[in-house]
Amino acid sequence: MNDQIPTGDEHGALGDAEYAEFMELAAEEGFDLEEVGGDIAAAGHGPLPVLAVIGRPNVGKSTLVNRIIGRREAVVEDKPGVTRDRVTYEADWNGRRFKVVDTGGWEQDVLGIDASVALQAEFAIEAADAVVFVVDAKVGATDTDEAVVKLLRRAGKPVVLVANKVDGPSGEADAAMLWSLGLGEPHPISALHGRGTGDMLDAALEALPEAPAQTFGTALGGPRRIALIGRPNVGKSSLLNKVAGEERVVVNEVAGTTRDPVDEMIELGGKTWKFVDTAGIRRRVHLQEGADYYASLRTAAAVEKAEVAVVLIDASESISVQDQRIITMAVEAGRALVIAYNKWDTLDEERRFYLEREIERDLVQIPWAMRVNVSARTGRHMEKLVPAIETALAGWETRIPTGRLNAFLGEIVASHPHPIRGGKQPRILFGTQAGTKPPRFVLFASGFLEAGYRRFVERRLREEFSFDGTPIHISVRVREKRSKKK
Repeated sequence: MNDQIPTGDEHGALGDAEYAEFMELAAEEGFDLEEVGGDIAAAGHGPLPVLAVIGRPNVGKSTLVNRIIGRREAVVEDKPGVTRDRVTYEADWNGRRFKVVDTGGWEQDVLGIDASVALQAEFAIEAADAVVFVVDAKVGATDTDEAVVKLLRRAGKPVVLVANKVDGPSGEADAAMLWSLGLGEPHPISALHGRGTGDMLDAALEALPEAPAQTFGTALGGPRRIALIGRPNVGKSSLLNKVAGEERVVVNEVAGTTRDPVDEMIELGGKTWKFVDTAGIRRRVHLQEGADYYASLRTAAAVEKAEVAVVLIDASESISVQDQRIITMAVEAGRALVIAYNKWDTLDEERRFYLEREIERDLVQIPWAMRVNVSARTGRHMEKLVPAIETALAGWETRIPTGRLNAFLGEIVASHPHPIRGGKQPRILFGTQAGTKPPRFVLFASGFLEAGYRRFVERRLREEFSFDGTPIHISVRVREKRSKKK
């Protein structure tokens, strides 16, 4: 298969010759070539740059996140222990797409506000390419704000300082006082009313790289990056120690100090792998209400840095909502996926029967994920982990040449046409694979394709081209026929 397609240009994963051939096809069908080019460029992007929004509680972080993403999705209630399914969101501004990491919504733990803010900031900064640091202009810089500034300086990431709650010209003087933080010009905004947020976003986009600093699978053959994720106490540390063949030190956190991320280089199956450390952060036993929230932040940070997410599930217990959330986070981040069912050696026949039923019911959306049954305690079936990871990575990087894809789509349309709706029968006209890591397809159709038919197309793609262990993104563009005169 011709996998050596040049990448990194505005054609997505298509080389110049293939792009020209594809555009000729689009012109013959009467599509607007500028729009088609834009669709391919949008679908062909690599991993998006990440912008973290940090600051102490009640400064308006979640309100600002909602303003950036253009919808009310981040929780803005200031009640401790608010658990949210997601902490990362996709956004775009002036045609540039990026991810936003929100650290709002969790207020205070028993160790006090400073430790809580520091923990959030650490995880968010670790995941980010640039940081928006929000300060309440009306209150001014507090000791907690000063502590976060120290974290930011140590991290060395680009920072945009935001003075929030500046509702009019009278608040500009309050904003100017924040020059004292030494982070450069404060951007006065009102997240609630939208005042000044456009200029602030312009500054944030300047701070973000065009593409993330993290490069995957470099030509130099660097170790592949694996995030070992799962809910607390599921056995991540035990598994990491077992695959490493030794007891690795668990980082013991001191409140308010920066934790350097520890990436474990581990020899496994004759190769060196880089395990992005999530297991090494000890969960404080007295951190009860906020534990799920911190786990989400840790998981988001690890997944953003990784190529493969190995999700550990305790097979001796029922699959939980938290397990499903963590899997969804990995899928939405577009990472290759391996599900490792831990404590398999402890299961009796009855539990195995019920586990299979739970998998069919609760994980029905990801039948394509690679699966291994392991025991972190005894090391059972550890040798199956590497082949599963390699298969998932191969699927994640698979590229189907446009000609072969269109021949396949033609067969589908001929043998299984879309159902007739309202007297019309929408038809897939042609398509292309605009990107890999994960595979991203753009299909051009004569009418709206129903969700069921899209799922059918995805299932057939997987059967034909073996996209095992990877999510697939399929976007459909419906265009009215254009006049060929121009």
